[in-house]
Amino acid sequence: MTVEIKKIGVFTSGGDSPGMNAAIRSVVRTCAYMKIDCMGIYRGYQGMIEGDFKPMDARSVNNIINKGGTILKSARSLEFQTKEGRKKAYDQLQSAGIDGLVVIGGDGSFTGALIFHKEYNVPIIGIPGTIDNDIFGTTYTLGFDTALNTVVEVIDKIRDTASSHNRLFFVEVMGRDVGHIALNAGVGAGAEEILIPEENLGLERLLESLKRSKASGKSSSIVVVAEGDKTGKNVFELKEYVEEHLPIYDCRVSVLGHMQRGGSPSCFDRVLASRMGVKAVEALLEGKSSLMVGIQDNKITLTPISKAIKGHTKIDKELMRVSDIMTV
Repeated sequence: MTVEIKKIGVFTSGGDSPGMNAAIRSVVRTCAYMKIDCMGIYRGYQGMIEGDFKPMDARSVNNIINKGGTILKSARSLEFQTKEGRKKAYDQLQSAGIDGLVVIGGDGSFTGALIFHKEYNVPIIGIPGTIDNDIFGTTYTLGFDTALNTVVEVIDKIRDTASSHNRLFFVEVMGRDVGHIALNAGVGAGAEEILIPEENLGLERLLESLKRSKASGKSSSIVVVAEGDKTGKNVFELKEYVEEHLPIYDCRVSVLGHMQRGGSPSCFDRVLASRMGVKAVEALLEGKSSLMVGIQDNKITLTPISKAIKGHTKIDKELMRVSDIMTV
């Protein structure tokens, strides 16, 4: 049975990413354009349980397209993982007259949305917001492009120091399960080696690569390491191993951490968020649910959330080949 949508709730969940505010803005203004009420839900699923709602109109989202983070805040909710918690959330939505939801987040947020829909038949559309770019069904997630630009800018600055002191820098970037940030930023910043979870290159290959770099006349080197890389136990162990076996290198470690999540979103992420927000509202008004908005071949698409959660993104083999060629 199709639910007539008169009021849409929008919320952000899980880790923040640049572009979330632009997506919120797009959802709210599309609702205003379609003459549909919109309700902002603060602090994700926890705010839904507590009824932390606020009506939003076109003016509510002035001057946020350029801001990082999320004005609706985000929180992880253990209570929502229980049936009792989800019942409270549903009752709050009913009380507020919210007929459909747009969730902006990653796979954990989508998993909760799918369970909630199955239990209470609340129409839900997802927008992928995560810097890791690890959601199946979209070429790019919100925040990925901005995170890349942040990482490349920082590595450029680190290289200045590396060159001045003839040092080897290990730069750890986010990517516990996937190496999209490390691979793309590594190529973009001209790293001498890139270590990612998908390819365990081994410590010996790393040493051989660094030896070649030294022999070819390079006085400094940058190694980009995804946090989930399995070459060593962690980036500090890698540093110690290289110092032990190649004492010619003066090694340093720089862990970029959460700075990758912050900052003003790039133009690409702002435009992508705007397109995704429009599509999410349109999909709800068309009676669709349990779908994630994505972009493939520069076209906005819809993928079942179940597939987005279960599917796996693949590392770009061509870009890995380019990386190997560039490190001569």
